[in-house]
Parts: sequence; C-alpha cells; structure tokens
Amino acid sequence: MQGLLDAIARGFQGGSLEFALPDGRRFTLGAGEPRARLRFRSAAALRRVMMAPALRLGEAYMDGDWQPEGTDLKDLLGIGVRLEAHREHQTALGRWARLRSLLGEINTPLLSRRNVAHHYDLDESFYRRFLDADMHYSCAYFREPDQTLEEAQQEKCALIARKLDLQPGMSVLDIGCGWGGLAMHLAQHHGVHVTGVTLSEGQLRAAQRRARERGLEGRVEFRLQDYRDTPGRFDAVVSVGMFEHVGRPQYRRFFERVAELLQPQGVALLHTIGRECCPGGTNPWIRKYIFPGGYIPAASETLSAVECSGLWLTDLEVWRLHYARTLEEWHRRFQARREEVSAQFDERFCRMWEFYLQASEASFRDGDLVVFHLQLARDRRRLPLTREYLYR
Repeated sequence: MQGLLDAIARGFQGGSLEFALPDGRRFTLGAGEPRARLRFRSAAALRRVMMAPALRLGEAYMDGDWQPEGTDLKDLLGIGVRLEAHREHQTALGRWARLRSLLGEINTPLLSRRNVAHHYDLDESFYRRFLDADMHYSCAYFREPDQTLEEAQQEKCALIARKLDLQPGMSVLDIGCGWGGLAMHLAQHHGVHVTGVTLSEGQLRAAQRRARERGLEGRVEFRLQDYRDTPGRFDAVVSVGMFEHVGRPQYRRFFERVAELLQPQGVALLHTIGRECCPGGTNPWIRKYIFPGGYIPAASETLSAVECSGLWLTDLEVWRLHYARTLEEWHRRFQARREEVSAQFDERFCRMWEFYLQASEASFRDGDLVVFHLQLARDRRRLPLTREYLYR
C-alpha cells in the first residue's frame, strides 16, 4: 500500500495525507506541510479509493467510509486539490483519456436538457437554504471585504450591467437564466426588456412565478429553450455560469450563435469558471454526481473559439478568490440547515453536497480555478476605449 501511495504522489511536496486504519496501521500520501488525517472504516475501503482516487475518494466519503480526523474537510481537500494539480502537470492526459473526456461533452439539445435536469431540477426549496435571497447560483463579486453574500451578488449584477453598457429600452438575452435573479435585476434597475432561456423546468416555473410576484411580466420573459433554438436579435447577450455546461465540441457554435443573436451594435458578456492552466479533463466524481457533460475551459480553449466567431474580445477580466468566498458562505448556510436537507433527501445526499461545496472552494483557494469575464462586441468602436466606465 505504501509503495502505491508513493507512486501516486511522486515529487509532491505540497502537503501530507495520513490514512489511519482500524487495526492501527497508518500510511502517508505526499510530503511536507500542511498535514491532515483521514480515518478509514476498513482497509478494503482504502484499497478501493487508491485504485481510482479522483472518483472514489468522494464516493467513499458519501458512503461514510472515511472521516477527517483533527482537521476540517476543506483543509484536507485543499491538499488533495494541490496533489491532483501536481499529477496533471506531471502526467499529460493520454490519447484515450482525452477522447473519452471529449465524448462526454457532446451535448446535443436532448443530452443538454437531461444533464441540466440532473442538477438544477432539484426542489427549489433546497437551493433556497444556502443561496442568497435573490437565488444567484454563481460567483459573487466582493467589491468590499466586509460585504454580505446578498450585497456581493448585487455588486456582480451591477458590474455586468456596466459591462453590457445598458441603456433604457434595450433588449437583453440571458442564456442560462437560472431562477431569474439577474434578468429581474437588469429589468428593474436599468429599464431594459430581458428574455431569459433555461433548460430546467424547475427554474422556469420559479422564474416565472417570481416575475409575477414583482410585477415584471411585461419586462421579463422566461422560456424553456435552448440557446441554439432562440430566435431574434438583441442589443445585449449575457450568460452567467452556463458556459461550463456547453462542452468543448460546441464551443465554436456557441460563440457563432452569440454573434448571430446580437444586433450590429450589440455587446455580450460571458461569465464562466475557467482554469489558469493548460486544457485538461473533468474530475470524474464531479462529472458523475454533480455536472454530467460539463467541462471547465482554459482561456486558450475559450479564446480560440471566440476568434472564429466574428466577435471582438473587448475586455477580459479574471476573478481569483471571489468564488472561494462565495462557496465558503454557501457551505456555512448549508451546514446551518443540514438537518432539514437530510430530512428532505438523506444523509448520503448531504455528504455529497458538503464534499462538492468544500472541494469546489478548495479548488478556487488552493487549485487553479478562477472566473473569466469575457466582454464581446460585433463592432470594435461600440464601447469606450478605457475601463473607467466600469468603476464609476
């Protein structure tokens, strides 16, 4: 066992994971500080994890086969995230692994709807337990260090509006509109008409209900519709947290479609999780349990697709630790109402979500994940020549 662990972590000095077994045996993965301990229920459970750690570590946690001992799960996963990044840099994906990853991202309209339903058609009340009051399920923008999650989500909406250079009366398309928070913010605060499209039936019902409750039926419209089938032209197109579900085989068509949907003087804003390293694959546990069909792009993969679309990249901003703070707050709220979630679903579901939230936070805090903001336009002269208008 120790020989296998040494081979897995060869050359890694970014921390140590100690595996403790019921019979008193201990094995170490990695080297250096910080250190964390996992107590396994059995030697067989540890062997299963070591045969495919990227997938089975999370599965074993869901099944209660191990627990952190003397440390928080988040700190332990931070070491794991650094180790996984080390392994990716040391060993490039083989040809078959690359092909398998790409095949898992062929998201036809039918597969896209099925993949979206897997994650987003959970009961709305579940998401209400840990999201902000306006139900934004994406990275917040903490302009000030002491802002609440609610304030930071509104800051994000306001910054997006400035990047779209909105004026009253404009038409806006929101691709992947979620529960409608951004669309309603733009309609209420900027006097625009917003069409939001989603593939989630649950999100559609909630967004339509919330628009009626706010008296916005004439200013926002929500549809169950794929962006590939959306008709019309718009003064602005925005997409927040949806591009991660597009899949690389569809990247070029996605940006071509954005160009087709924009008026000649139109502006688009893409908000997406990205990786600050070379292209890779999707973590198998995330793909199986959280986001089937998903992929987090490198900047090179995104920009090469933009270059073929006829759009101008007018601004690129990288948000570094904003999502780590957002996820930390989501997890705090999730834990505060964990008993309710367990009663609604079950304990295994709760352990899956706490693993997902804390592994994601660790990936933004200790790994290579960031958020990209791509501002795009069809006309190079459409926007101001400096960035001052974004921060007035």
